[in-house]
Amino acid sequence: MTISRRDLIKLGVVAGTALSIPSVLRAQTTDARTVRMVKNGDLSVFDPTLTTANITADHGAAIYDTLFAPDSKFMPQPQMVGKWGVSEDKKTYTFELRDGLGWHDGTPVAAADCVASIRRWAQLTPGGKLIMDRASDISKKDDRTFTISLKEPLGLLVNILADIATPCLFMMREKDADRPATEQVTANIGSGPFTFNQASAKPGASFTYDRNEKYIPRDEPSDGLAGGKIAKVDHVIWEVIADQQTALAAVQAGEIDYVQSPPMDFLSVIESDPNLQLTILDRSGSDYVLRMNHLQKPFDNVKARQALLHLIDQDSFLRIVSPDSKYTKTVTSIFGNTNTVSNDENTGWYKKGGDPEKAKELFKEAGYAGEKVVILQATNVPEYNNISQLLSATLRKIGINAELVPSDWGGIVARRANKDSVENGGWSIFVTDEADYSLGNPLTTSFLLANGDDGWFGWPKSDEYEALRAKWADVATLEERRVLARKMQRIWWDFVGDVRLGQTVSPILHRKALSGLIGIPNIRPMWNMQKASA
Repeated sequence: MTISRRDLIKLGVVAGTALSIPSVLRAQTTDARTVRMVKNGDLSVFDPTLTTANITADHGAAIYDTLFAPDSKFMPQPQMVGKWGVSEDKKTYTFELRDGLGWHDGTPVAAADCVASIRRWAQLTPGGKLIMDRASDISKKDDRTFTISLKEPLGLLVNILADIATPCLFMMREKDADRPATEQVTANIGSGPFTFNQASAKPGASFTYDRNEKYIPRDEPSDGLAGGKIAKVDHVIWEVIADQQTALAAVQAGEIDYVQSPPMDFLSVIESDPNLQLTILDRSGSDYVLRMNHLQKPFDNVKARQALLHLIDQDSFLRIVSPDSKYTKTVTSIFGNTNTVSNDENTGWYKKGGDPEKAKELFKEAGYAGEKVVILQATNVPEYNNISQLLSATLRKIGINAELVPSDWGGIVARRANKDSVENGGWSIFVTDEADYSLGNPLTTSFLLANGDDGWFGWPKSDEYEALRAKWADVATLEERRVLARKMQRIWWDFVGDVRLGQTVSPILHRKALSGLIGIPNIRPMWNMQKASA
């Protein structure tokens, strides 16, 4: 393989960076029963019901379990459920838990735990709220059996219980799930294949997960998130390394096994290393999104939101996320690029290179008078960090008073809940992303809500759009759903619920000694991974 001068420079940078690897990592020796990984950001919220953050869902998937789980074809399969059935009138679902389920504290999993978990999750998720709207009762029948009784049929009920749009439905102990939905559960006691090692947790540095020796997996082979969840290593250590080059150097040195987001401008260096491998685990990728605060100036005015829509040059933003265009694609459908309902309705706003003059005109029509536009900048998530800086510069070029407010992702998760003005700790824009796959279902993703104060951060509101979204659960055919999707998208782009920046399909980086990684949107499971001896 021919290595270019630029690659030689990059190799030098990585070699120099290796000297800055924390000493605690450099001192560690190779251990085939321990996997060390670097994820996207620091884990600051541990309750997977409370947040849409994918890193918290990864934490949840390790220590908690689910009633159902999607297989590799995204079909729901029983997980904690052993048997289930539905009445002839399609209004009563009965679920019986499988044998051998136990909490990490030694107590058995009971039907009452599941009822409490469903009720808490349902307060915070679109799919859960739909179930509660249709439900007449959710209650235990005996210690291992519970029922969901409906006022009217809901054919997608099991699909919703199994859906992986975050927050996912993880089962918690009744005493944890009985906490208010807005209060974080901090016990970290689940029934899943790994236990959380609370004693060794070092927030901002590392977290350790230990194999749950008492976990009894299903008999079926692993398939997507379904089947047997077999922990094939004794420990998984989540190392917090914000700098991508430092993480890359640690992988090259053999001190880290897996990096979720490798530096994309170093891919050629990675590909030249015989010990490293790039693997795409989620082939649908993710769509980067700007969430605007619809409650405060200037984005309480639809003209200002339309201005931002016209301003964005998706190709420029995609280039700073991934310099290699084979991993990126522009996106104009609110349903993403890869779903059966993705469409081109009302996308005349899209223009290659963006349209700054149109954006200036629309900001003027909005009555923009120099109000501060606060952009929350996640400095420990490289993609969000770079996007925020480019967005700020792009806005300033057309005369907008943009201000970056840097913090780690945990700080943004806390601040984005503030609905007040920027002068009182509020915000104007933050950057996030959603699995392209999840955008295909407006019943379960929070990104496609437009129910105002009751919705997701940014709080877009359109009663006309919500009336159409409410019909989704009862549409019988794909063709009818596609018609409905076009109507919904036409309205969405008129009131501009959010702004899309493009789609990326990003590889993860791992040492070739690590195998068994499960590829599916949103969640990166810790089970099934195994590591060859050095």
